Amino acid sequence: MQISSHNIFSRLRDSDQHFLINPLSRQADILDAETAEEYRSGQFADPSVWVEKGYLVEPAEEAKRYKAAYLNFIENRDRDEVQIFFLPTYACNFACSYCYQEGYEPHREVFREDVIDAFFTYIDAEFAERRKYITVFGGEPLLSGEATGLTVERLIREAGKRGLELAFVTNGFHLEEYVPLLKTGKIREIQVTLDGVGDAHDRRRPHKAGEASFDRIVRGIGACLSAGIPVNLRMVLDKENIEELPRLARFAREQGWTASPLFKTQLGRNYELHYCQKGSGKLYDRVSLYQDIYDLVLKNPEILEFHRPAFSISKFLWENGEMPQPLFDACPGTKTEWAFDFTGKIYSCTATVGKPGEELGTFYPVRTLKSEIIAEWGERDVTGIPECALCNLRLACGGGCASVAKNKSGRILSPDCRPVTELLELGLSLYFEKEVV
Repeated sequence: MQISSHNIFSRLRDSDQHFLINPLSRQADILDAETAEEYRSGQFADPSVWVEKGYLVEPAEEAKRYKAAYLNFIENRDRDEVQIFFLPTYACNFACSYCYQEGYEPHREVFREDVIDAFFTYIDAEFAERRKYITVFGGEPLLSGEATGLTVERLIREAGKRGLELAFVTNGFHLEEYVPLLKTGKIREIQVTLDGVGDAHDRRRPHKAGEASFDRIVRGIGACLSAGIPVNLRMVLDKENIEELPRLARFAREQGWTASPLFKTQLGRNYELHYCQKGSGKLYDRVSLYQDIYDLVLKNPEILEFHRPAFSISKFLWENGEMPQPLFDACPGTKTEWAFDFTGKIYSCTATVGKPGEELGTFYPVRTLKSEIIAEWGERDVTGIPECALCNLRLACGGGCASVAKNKSGRILSPDCRPVTELLELGLSLYFEKEVV
């Protein structure tokens, strides 16, 4: 018997207790000091207890379990719903301080009926056997003007013919005026961003014409919820606006949003991607961001009514009372996510869409595919990334984002490592010991 190569062992933040987690055997335990020392020393009073949970293993047996879990993961992923992004434009009416599409060439707004029809014809053929939905992305997909209105109307109509749900990712400036049209479709959710309250938001996400945006976005969110349209509110965090998190949490509660079953939230980390903010001192790495969120939640527990951070798998454990399935692949690109733009190009995901050189093919005016590159994307998981082979965190990390990894190393089959242990130290402490729930 030997210690499992998948064990994750560390101490809870601000605590004398430790945790032991094994993503392959799907076991998790909080250990007191005595039991933690037993594990650390390798001198087990009753090895059978540790064997039963998969913390002590016969390597050959663990290898069989690993293979079986991988095959199960692939089978389930092949049945998963596909998120298909469509970008009707790269143009935007905002001048956000951290836009990763800043270097993309804008285009004049036109209604491209032929492109939209070609897009639906393509997905009808290529994703015929898959569950799927469409997310309309940008740029800004809900601009003012006749061309955008006709585009949105046709997308809603064509999706409706196929019984497909639509989601929209918007800055929310014109959201309120689009609600009557959106109500005619099968809308899964509207994702909209607020980076703080009032001026704090407006400084980070100003309108190009100098208009304030916060109040208009708030009205749009309220109009959606009143119309029965789900809203996914996103807050993008860096060191400039981290203190806005409790303020925005209180504001959302005061608006009555957090009490609505149609309202959910996500926190985004502002980070370097393609054209933005190289070397910026305002950016967080993952650990420092979640350390500050941890500290803020301890001081302002009402934040958890607004958003409950994942802290790797800590949130899942707290909410479900069990471990998630092993994560062999954290990157959905070309597996459960594709992106298409109005120029007729095909991309792997939202992180690559529009970036020159990242095209994987075309759906208009002719169909082409870069089969070898697509195959490389499809092969990317922890079994195909050499650096992941001996990492004990791989089944909780999943190899991270392929686009970020490629930007760093030049290789798709390279890792974007996630600080799983440090996030678990924070999250398990917050949810299971501090019990700030």
